[in-house]
Amino acid sequence: MDKECKSNLESLLQGVAKEFNLKIHSLDILTNQNPIIVKIIICKTNKDDITLDDCSRFNNPAISVIENSNLLNCSYVLEISSQGVSDELTSERDFKTFKGFPVNVELNQKNSQIKFLNGLLYEKSKDYLAINIKGKIKKIPFNEVLKVSLCTFKD
Repeated sequence: MDKECKSNLESLLQGVAKEFNLKIHSLDILTNQNPIIVKIIICKTNKDDITLDDCSRFNNPAISVIENSNLLNCSYVLEISSQGVSDELTSERDFKTFKGFPVNVELNQKNSQIKFLNGLLYEKSKDYLAINIKGKIKKIPFNEVLKVSLCTFKD
C-alpha cells in the first residue's frame, strides 16, 4: 500500500473518529502479514482514557469506512486500541496508581555527580518525591526532579 492510499484512509477514519469525540493517533498497515493487519490507535479529544467500549463502538464504523473506500482490496484484520500507559509519570493519578513500582528519577542537580536514581515509588507530595532505594526511603525535593519514569530492575 502506498503513502497516498494510507493517507486517504487515515483522513476517512479521522472523519468517523470525530463523530465519537476521538482522533486517530496512528494508523499502521502491516502488509507483511497474511491477512494484512490494519492497526488503529485512537485517543479521546478531551484527553480522557480510552476504554474497551470506545474501541468496540469505533470498530463497526471503521470497518464500514474501510470497506466503502475500496482502498483495501484484500482480506485484513482490524485492530483498534489505545496508546496505552506512558512510562513517564505526570499526574497525581499516575503517582497513586504506580506506588510501589520501580521508577527511574532524572535529577536536576547541577553540582552533583548523581543524575539518576532508581527505586520503588514510595510517595509524592507537593514538596518532595520519596523513593525506596534498597529498603531506605530517600526524599527528593520536587524542584530537583526533572522526570519520573516507570522502569524495570535488573538483578
